[in-house]
Amino acid sequence: MKILFIGGTGIISTAVSKLLLSRNEELFILNRGNNNEKLPKGVTFLKGDMNNEEEIKELLKNYHFDVVVEWIAFNVDQVKRDYSLFKGITKQYVFISSASAYLKPVPRYPITEDVPLGNPFWGYSDSKRVCEEYLKSVNSSDFNVTIVRPSHT
Repeated sequence: MKILFIGGTGIISTAVSKLLLSRNEELFILNRGNNNEKLPKGVTFLKGDMNNEEEIKELLKNYHFDVVVEWIAFNVDQVKRDYSLFKGITKQYVFISSASAYLKPVPRYPITEDVPLGNPFWGYSDSKRVCEEYLKSVNSSDFNVTIVRPSHT
């Protein structure tokens, strides 16, 4: 499988990178190159700034990925940009959200996926909620969206 990570040098993404490489997956990591000493051997590094959409379009023009995993986006403009960039070059888009997006105070335990979103105490969490809402609105057979909400890092 051909997989693209946006970011890819965080705690979770580095561990997932190592796991994918141990399974002989073809892993590409796209980032600005500031922390790449953490990249495991075997990844293909693509240097680019996701904030420069034209640069990224040019960089990716000859690529197609089975999966794109967005590790760093946290506002709706960023996921709208991703939709524009990746629709047509991937069929599966994975958005790494946050368990902090769940409703606070928590209405019941354990927290399951049917607990509503809505954390008025942290802007980051509310931004992740808005990203999720947008991505659900563009989810389709040619741009499948999966949302992951890690709870512990």
